[in-house]
Amino acid sequence: MKQGSLLLVIAVLAGMISGCGKKTDESGSDAAKAPLPTAATLGDQVVLTAEEYLAAAPYDKANSSRGERLAQICKACHSFGKGQPHMIGPALHGFLGAQVGSQSGFEYSAVMRNADFVWTPAAVDAWLAQPGRFLPGNRMMYAGLLDEQDRNDLIAYLLEATTATK
Repeated sequence: MKQGSLLLVIAVLAGMISGCGKKTDESGSDAAKAPLPTAATLGDQVVLTAEEYLAAAPYDKANSSRGERLAQICKACHSFGKGQPHMIGPALHGFLGAQVGSQSGFEYSAVMRNADFVWTPAAVDAWLAQPGRFLPGNRMMYAGLLDEQDRNDLIAYLLEATTATK
């Protein structure tokens, strides 16, 4: 098995395992929480700078060091640094605040090319929870990260890592 394929299998399994033992309702959402939006129900979004998002709840209390550890799953398919190449998935540097499917040089699926939303932390949060529910038909082979604090920590790290100038 090629290394990239093995990493993809590990990432998918890790995503499936991360949600084990969680109490969920029929839709897969945390039982006590309202369901997360989908790409179709996301609505208008306000785009802020990474610093502004990080200064506001819930990211002001998130643990980006923990998020960096969680991001190892993402790095199986995505690069984060400025100028780094696309991998199995698109390079993520500069994706926050950008229109979905807009990274130049990556061949997106039709569903991603035709989607109409901006990657804000709210969109990333719903995507990370359940990519298949958020945007049905996308090609991302990831089951999702069900724990809200895990997603907050990961998003805080992504806000730092994918906007860094290095």
